[in-house]
Amino acid sequence: MKANYTEFYTEESEYRIWYGQEREYNVLVMELLGPSLEDLFNFCSRRFTIKTVLMLADQMIGRIEYVHCKSFIHRDIKPDNFLMGIGRHCNKLFLIDFGLAKKYRDARTRCHISYREDKNLTGTARYASINAHLGIEQSRRDDMESLGYVLMYFNRGCLPWQGLKAATKKQKYEKISEKKMSTPVEVLCKGFPAEFSMYLNYCRGLRFEEAPDYMYLRQLFRILFRTLNHQYDYTFDWTMLKQKTVSNNIAPSMAVTGMSANAVPEFSHNLTNHQTVTYNISSAHISTEAAENMSSNVPLNNKISS
Repeated sequence: MKANYTEFYTEESEYRIWYGQEREYNVLVMELLGPSLEDLFNFCSRRFTIKTVLMLADQMIGRIEYVHCKSFIHRDIKPDNFLMGIGRHCNKLFLIDFGLAKKYRDARTRCHISYREDKNLTGTARYASINAHLGIEQSRRDDMESLGYVLMYFNRGCLPWQGLKAATKKQKYEKISEKKMSTPVEVLCKGFPAEFSMYLNYCRGLRFEEAPDYMYLRQLFRILFRTLNHQYDYTFDWTMLKQKTVSNNIAPSMAVTGMSANAVPEFSHNLTNHQTVTYNISSAHISTEAAENMSSNVPLNNKISS
C-alpha cells in the first residue's frame, strides 16, 4: 500500500540507488549485498578469532560514526544488520536496516533531542544498552554500547543473558536486563584483551548528549591489533574456512580435468535457508586500503558502504 514512510527517504539517502512510487507501492532499490555477520558467525561454528573481531570492529565503528554524523542513531545494532559486500566489495562491511533509526539532533541547529524516561525498549534485547532497558531515550552512546555487546558475542560465542526462559516477552526482557546489569564488564570480558572492557566502560560512562570519541575507540583496537602482530590482510575466519572448503572440493576434480592448482573458482555456500551467496576468494580481490589505514591514524572512509 502507498504510505509516507520517512524511513524510505532516510535509507535512500544512504544507499544512493533509487526510491520512488510504482503504482500503489513504495519502492526502495538497494545494492545487492552478501551474507550478514550472523550468517558468517554460524558458518564459522559460532566463534571468531580476535583478529577477525578487531578487523570487523574497525569497520563497524566507522559505519556507526557515519550514521551519527548524519544526525541519526540506528537503535538496532546487531550482527544481522551488518552485511559483507560482494564482488569487488567483498571485504567491505555495510550497515543496513534503518527501520528503527531516529534523528537525535536537528541537522541545521545541532540541537539534541531531549532526555526522556519511560520509553519502551526499541531494538534487540540481547544487544540493547542498559539505559535502553531502563526506558531512557536512546542517543549515540547506546549504539556504541550495543556494538560492545556484539563484539563480546563474537569473542565468547554467546552472552550471559542468552537463553533465559520466561512466561512472557516482558518478563524475558526484564530477566535480560537484570542479568546484564548484574554482570560486571570485567566478568563479561574475562579472558579477553583489556581493550574490550575499556571499550564498554567508556561507552557506559558517556553522558546522554555526549559525542563518543570514535577515533579513541578505533585506536584502542588498532593498537591492540598491531600489538598482537596481526596483518590487516582481509583474511577473515570465513576466508580461511572457504579456502579450505574449496581446496578439499576441487582437489579430486583437478586430478581428472588437469585444472591448475592456482585456478580457484567461485563457489556458493548456502549460509541460511533463504540466502545463497556467491563468493570469489581469489587473492586478486584482496585490497590493501584497510592495511594502510590500520597502520596510520587516518580513519577509514566514513561511508556506510566503504
